[in-house]
Amino acid sequence: MSDPLRLGIAGLGTVGAGVVKIVRQKAALLEARSGRPIAVSAVSARNRDKDRGVPLGSYAWEDDPVSLAARDDVDVFVELVGGSDGPAKASVEAALKAGKDVVTANKALLAHHGQALAELAEANDCVLRFEAAVAGGIPVIKALTEGLAANEITRVMGVMNGTCNYILTRMENGGLTYAEAFAEADALGYLEADPELDVGGIDAGHKLALLSSIAYGTQVDFDNVELEGIGRIRIEDIRQACDMGYKIKLLGVCRLSGRGLEQSMSPCLVPATSPLGQLDGGTNMVVIEGDQVGQIVMRGAGAGEGPTASAVMGDVMDIARGTRVTTFGAPASKLVKAQHSRAATPAPYYLRMALADKPGALAKVASALGEAGVSIHRMRQYDHVNEAAPVLIVTHKTTRAALDVALAAFPATGVVVGEPVALRIEAV
Repeated sequence: MSDPLRLGIAGLGTVGAGVVKIVRQKAALLEARSGRPIAVSAVSARNRDKDRGVPLGSYAWEDDPVSLAARDDVDVFVELVGGSDGPAKASVEAALKAGKDVVTANKALLAHHGQALAELAEANDCVLRFEAAVAGGIPVIKALTEGLAANEITRVMGVMNGTCNYILTRMENGGLTYAEAFAEADALGYLEADPELDVGGIDAGHKLALLSSIAYGTQVDFDNVELEGIGRIRIEDIRQACDMGYKIKLLGVCRLSGRGLEQSMSPCLVPATSPLGQLDGGTNMVVIEGDQVGQIVMRGAGAGEGPTASAVMGDVMDIARGTRVTTFGAPASKLVKAQHSRAATPAPYYLRMALADKPGALAKVASALGEAGVSIHRMRQYDHVNEAAPVLIVTHKTTRAALDVALAAFPATGVVVGEPVALRIEAV
């Protein structure tokens, strides 16, 4: 019999307890599929006495995850502590320096320190795997690094935060305002302790930065992900987008154009009949387009004990089998610094604004758009609200830079009331 692969698990929250359950309950299956036993040898968490719904008495306990990472009876360090710095970063670095492979679900850590950690892993002949960090149970990291490795990736996009998708779905299906849907998600425990990580697009932006690195062979560049959350979306936007055959999603999109790497996590309109348009509730979806395979669509649970623990164990199983893949799909020394490009690829845009009830108001707005080189594809006007008329405009394909010129010119028209909302329409 082969020697067991011994795990040290740091962090025993929902996911950590889920990993322990899988190791205990699926021992025969894991051994049959990997060719060797997989066992937990030691664990670490902040509270030793907390009931986590799974027996832990047979495992060695370390109060400090860094000490856990250095133990001689740990072959693979599983980091489920969370956070971009602090104990998570220190323990992962300690494990890699000790020559131990690392599996993590920590997207924030990798989004901020991925390049340095990848270099450290390779310098110590270790692997650093993070399937659980992006889209929960959807095996998108494996798809990009392995299954689609022969493809030039033309675009990656997806809904990568289930909480935001839940809020937008409830606004549409329940006729709720943003504040009402937010409160409902909070009451259900869907929001992070800092809600801005969810609704501000930060959590999903971390994930997009990791996918961009793999897809385009670049160093992780979270600082240049364009972030816009869903806080400005109103129920009127939801309804009016539906009237025109679209759904609003917090959509991550990355593509490499002649001007550089575009990375954006922002509310977008997608066709209601598309796979992304039909995605409801807290589910995630990632769409990958390659020059050889065309479009690949992957849908599944983006969070939760079972799906995320499943992703962690997928990485553990690869290590047990002897499968060793570089962190971002290419040697860390070969990853290039991306040239940032802000939404240079032309696309149609949805504009929602309120116009003062004055003669020639529409003509002035159309003139501002035209002078910026933005043409109108279609337009709708709704009943007056407080002496202002809600107006929707869908443009022909244009660049965000041209649209920004038009938006900057709107105040001088004297007819635009308040701040317009501009959302990209992404073809799917």
